[in-house]
Amino acid sequence: MSPSETHMNANDHRPEFLAPQALARRAFLSGSVLGLGSIALACMSSREARAQQSFAGLAPAAPPPPPYKLPKASASRVILIFAAGGLSQLDLFDEKPLLKARRGEELPDSIRRNQRISGVTEKQGALPVVGSCFEFKNYGASGLRLSELFREMGAFADQMCLVKSMQTDHVLHEAAMSILFTGSQQLGRPSWGSWASYALGSANQDLPEFVVMLSGTRDGGSPPHPRMWHNGYLEGRYQGCTFRGGAEPVFFVKSPKGFVEPARKSVLASLKALNELEAARTGDRDVTTRVQAYEMAARMQTSVPELSDLSKEPADILAQYGAEPGVESFANNCLLARRLVERGVRFVQLMDGGWDHHYDIPTSLKAKMRMADKPIAALLRDLSERGLLEDTLVVFCGEFGRTSYCEGPMSFDSYGRDHQQLSGGFLLAGGGVRGGTSYGETDEWGWDVVKDPVHVHDLQATVLHMLGLEHRQLVTRYQGRDFRLTDVGGNVIHALLA
Repeated sequence: MSPSETHMNANDHRPEFLAPQALARRAFLSGSVLGLGSIALACMSSREARAQQSFAGLAPAAPPPPPYKLPKASASRVILIFAAGGLSQLDLFDEKPLLKARRGEELPDSIRRNQRISGVTEKQGALPVVGSCFEFKNYGASGLRLSELFREMGAFADQMCLVKSMQTDHVLHEAAMSILFTGSQQLGRPSWGSWASYALGSANQDLPEFVVMLSGTRDGGSPPHPRMWHNGYLEGRYQGCTFRGGAEPVFFVKSPKGFVEPARKSVLASLKALNELEAARTGDRDVTTRVQAYEMAARMQTSVPELSDLSKEPADILAQYGAEPGVESFANNCLLARRLVERGVRFVQLMDGGWDHHYDIPTSLKAKMRMADKPIAALLRDLSERGLLEDTLVVFCGEFGRTSYCEGPMSFDSYGRDHQQLSGGFLLAGGGVRGGTSYGETDEWGWDVVKDPVHVHDLQATVLHMLGLEHRQLVTRYQGRDFRLTDVGGNVIHALLA
């Protein structure tokens, strides 16, 4: 044997090219481990065979439902509208007259109690409070108190549940987003939508169970990272599928130009055969996921173009949303969300950037709400008219709230607010929520929660409950430990439910 051949053999990891000493070592380890496994398997198999003989002739019992399935669900699907940056609750739905009366005064130490704030305003050296420049009023028969910025969404006040006492565990964007979407600051956990699709399965074999759409500013601040819709250690099929605006909503689904149909089918058939051989040889779940992904992509070549073609929507529907076919926008995404849930998609995540209002709230927040208010109102109206709102839960939230004190220069025409993890808020509509209600209270300075706190894990537990899932039982084992979306916390807030 030549030196070059010897070198090749020693470094090639295929079984037929293993060096004799490596083969002996691997054979020993394989025999030791697999030998014990085969003994255990034989014992289990013989026990199963005896059980089958004992009950021969009897009809097999139906398998019990998974422990995380509840007897009843009020919602079948979720549309989560995420304001990346954090909703300024004091300017939207938590009115604080004291902040107007004490404008420019320092936030009292007795209120703050040395609780953590971000490094930005800590360096500022002063924490002058500032009230909202927007007027508040009562909406609907319930008299839900909301900002004037809810020009069109306010019409649905009697179908909305307002929570003013949301809390989270971190004051920075990335960590707070991670807690909201995956239940933990640690990397690698499955996202909220992945858990839902894992537990509920598919209602449409031609579309993914979990779809994500992005809009708004993504070049500054802290844009949502793809791990906010990642499958983590669940199978790859449960990862969120990103839909984009324009001619190609899903990358790589469309066949390349000049690639004729018979050739495409032949290539896909060959890929499937190779993957099935690999799956049978290794038992690797990722290989099975790859097969499923190719099959889903083939079906989506037909379903996605029809789904994303907004030009077929009536002109009055397009006008209600402010949608323009072929243009990437939040309005288009809201309309696509309705079309997705209408076709059985379980979890739709609308990620809109540009809500990180450290400065110039009177102008910037007003502009963002002008952009968001009309399409969300149109979505609620559209779902209601089609009979879908009663079992579709719509969530509108950010990763945390904003401070009652001003960040940066303060004038009568401009002010900003920093991150606030102690108090924030969110809105729920449809899906069995108690409409026309407000839950939770903050102190008169808008600094901390004084009644009915709702942690992010409580929100997650409540949404899963509405989907008919017991959050404490919805677990998967990974690296020797059971994990769940709500980590080691979470309580269902029954007061939010109808």
